[in-house]
Amino acid sequence: MPDIASSAKKKKRMPKKVCADIKKLIVPSLILIVVALADQLTKIWAVAELIEGETYQVIGGFFQFKLIYNEGGAMGTNFGGPAFYLISAIAILILVFYFIYANRTQKFIANSMALIAGGAVGNIIDRVQAGRVVDFLDVDFFDFNMFGRIIERWWTFNIADAAITVGIIILMVFILFFSKRLQPNQPVSVED
Repeated sequence: MPDIASSAKKKKRMPKKVCADIKKLIVPSLILIVVALADQLTKIWAVAELIEGETYQVIGGFFQFKLIYNEGGAMGTNFGGPAFYLISAIAILILVFYFIYANRTQKFIANSMALIAGGAVGNIIDRVQAGRVVDFLDVDFFDFNMFGRIIERWWTFNIADAAITVGIIILMVFILFFSKRLQPNQPVSVED
């Protein structure tokens, strides 16, 4: 009889652990969905309301809308055709999903990875639908030199790109300033 009772107890515990794991994925899942949805809705608006290549000033020359279609990668890179970028984005997204799940107990990591995943999903939807990404946010920052090339205006981007960038920045800040305080093999825990 003790064997049956102990196995019944084990069965009761397993669903609680699964439920706890699922609960830890709710916030990252919501972040991913909100980012992808906001990205797609703003792109639908941009395609419907803006004319490709024309500039619409919002805050003078600092912030404006300018509809462009990006067949390449981030910051105007061109390492291959649309299929290359689609396959690369899907491979990276799979890794990001793994990192979200593996770090589900570490809110900063899981949530920053969810921003990255939401942005990736938004851009993958564009690449699947049209073979290119809709960009329309145009911001002017200070001029700077990048690898010998003078950048006078930031690259045109979208909500997905912004979410990916913010996710990477949060992740980098966490790694640089918070993970050093941890001892090796010590679990990361950041309270709200």
